[in-house]
Amino acid sequence: MAEVKAKIVKQANAAEASIDASTQEMILRAQQLGVETVFDRAVTMKPCAIGMQGICCKNCAMGPCRLPLPKDGIQGEDTRKGLCGATANTICARNFIRMIAGGAAAHSDHGRNVAITFLAAAKGEVDDYKIKDPIKLRAIAPYYGVATTVEEDGVVKDRDIQEIAIAVGEIAVAEWGKPTGSLHMIKRAPQPLQDKWAEQGVIPRNVDREIVEIMHRTHMGVDQDYKNLMKQGTRASLADGWGGSMIGTDLQDVMFGTPSPLQAEADLGVLKDDHVNIIVHGHEPLLSEMIVAAAQSQELIDYSKEKGAKGIQLAGICCTANEVLQRHGVPPAGTFLQQELAIITGACDAMVVDVQCIFQNLANVAKCFHTKLITTHPIAKMEQPNVLHIEFDEHHAMEDAIRIVKIAIDNYENRGSEVMIPRHKSSQIAGFGVESIQYHLGGSFRGDYFTLNDNIINGRIRGIAGVVGCNNARTKHNDEHIRIIKELIKNDVIVLTTGCSAIAAGMHGLCTPESAAVHCGPGLAEVCETVGIPPVLHLGSCVDNSRILLAATEVVKAGGLGNDICDLPAAGSAPEWMSEKAISIGQYFVASGVYTVFGYHMPVEGAPVFKDYLYNEMENMYGGKWDCEPDPIKHAHLMIAHIDKKRKELGIDTARDRVLMDMADRQALGME
Repeated sequence: MAEVKAKIVKQANAAEASIDASTQEMILRAQQLGVETVFDRAVTMKPCAIGMQGICCKNCAMGPCRLPLPKDGIQGEDTRKGLCGATANTICARNFIRMIAGGAAAHSDHGRNVAITFLAAAKGEVDDYKIKDPIKLRAIAPYYGVATTVEEDGVVKDRDIQEIAIAVGEIAVAEWGKPTGSLHMIKRAPQPLQDKWAEQGVIPRNVDREIVEIMHRTHMGVDQDYKNLMKQGTRASLADGWGGSMIGTDLQDVMFGTPSPLQAEADLGVLKDDHVNIIVHGHEPLLSEMIVAAAQSQELIDYSKEKGAKGIQLAGICCTANEVLQRHGVPPAGTFLQQELAIITGACDAMVVDVQCIFQNLANVAKCFHTKLITTHPIAKMEQPNVLHIEFDEHHAMEDAIRIVKIAIDNYENRGSEVMIPRHKSSQIAGFGVESIQYHLGGSFRGDYFTLNDNIINGRIRGIAGVVGCNNARTKHNDEHIRIIKELIKNDVIVLTTGCSAIAAGMHGLCTPESAAVHCGPGLAEVCETVGIPPVLHLGSCVDNSRILLAATEVVKAGGLGNDICDLPAAGSAPEWMSEKAISIGQYFVASGVYTVFGYHMPVEGAPVFKDYLYNEMENMYGGKWDCEPDPIKHAHLMIAHIDKKRKELGIDTARDRVLMDMADRQALGME
């Protein structure tokens, strides 16, 4: 470890900063060593109050124009204006949809890179990527208008899988910039929801156009109607959730394998002091898939032993962690806020980063230790001289991965003696998806969402909650995620989770079937015990929120719970959100009919009329709406109250007697 002489101006209180023992230990270690972390910076730097309210406009050089709310609130007409005359509602709406544009661009650019690589693999232009799940490829091809069968001499035969892949890949890549038409994946939504989108004029045309149009509309002097601004914000968010993200998830499944439940561990304790520790961090799995393969090769394992290690331990941070977890069982070392702490253990021989949620301060922390920090993406570089940039090329994917793993192995001998790995880790079951949930509900022959619907109707399961999103240093790390999830499952609400929320749930032991008996209400506990699933289902990375949309669609298709997603006893939550991606995700869930509650705060408090539009009027348009509640218990009960309201509307709010069904009853249900 390099000598550290830095002085931290203000220090975070470890116990107040996080509920995780491993995080608390590493915060204290960092402070003892004089290494500043995000937790300390959160104490030093206070957020801008006007910016938090969403009413600071810097879209031209006459600003920034700040329109703070009067201390006594709005009395009568709201006369606040910027220099150009823009009202608080206009400014707030512009800022809000610019966040949607940023989030949609990040997720959809991820999807674009996947689609381009998928097409190259289909054409045989890259050697290291293959079609691993032809069944899923055949399942999604019809949504692109691609036939999976051909007729030859009057006989219908399966079409060649490579032909299907090329056709799907070409259409998928075009979804980002085609000149006419609309996105193909929209057709996967329930028909009543598609009809609402058509009526509101928000069906996305292509991914890039919707993002660019937001930037145009929010330029000084263009769109000045907050409702019209949000119309475009909605269209761009749908281009993310039902477009770029969904395409990315599907094609990753086809190339890398559709996830299925597997066992793994989670937390900083997964690192090993006698192994070469490599951490992959970011969001795109194109490189990390290759690093997994390289790290598991006998040649490189033997090479690590030559250097004095007992092997190679691969771990992840953020959503790259979730990508390699759900397909390979690679354990996540932590969430977004733990990225610096992984280096501070002194055991991280290399941290390999791609895009999104990467702290620039990682370079400063790495300087204090032996860790090699390696950037790999052409759009994500760091200016610090101690950062190594190895630009990833999918045409030489395995070659690049082997080079990176060897750098980590060679660095093992430079590790200092002051290694401190927290001894905290938990077991988890991850890798759930639309297909695996269906399988668990009924096996290979009877897999169907009817089983889930039946248990919602009979009251064993009260409803469904999607709890997703980031960590935020302005809140107590992981506290809101865990308290909300525990309150939901205690009240018989099954939870679907992605992103850092999923990692947090895994770290706290909520992603195991055994946790149901400890934390769940009697109904959900019974279902989990019978089916053998956890009460919290880990569905992958933040781009995989599309899995939640499709799972909700399958619930609608199974029948008995209404005709649209908005009819379901379901709600969404992002407790500790911090990124623009979260706003885009929130809006496409709202526009898909989901009541969506954010924690911490929402940047709309400075424009009460615009806030009311999001929190109330939008429900009349799409069936979903926004809400915000920082208190985790109140937050959970807002979701439960909405679920109960939907149960009442469906007429399933009263308990039903359990009836032993005979064969005639089952035949009447179509289950013969």
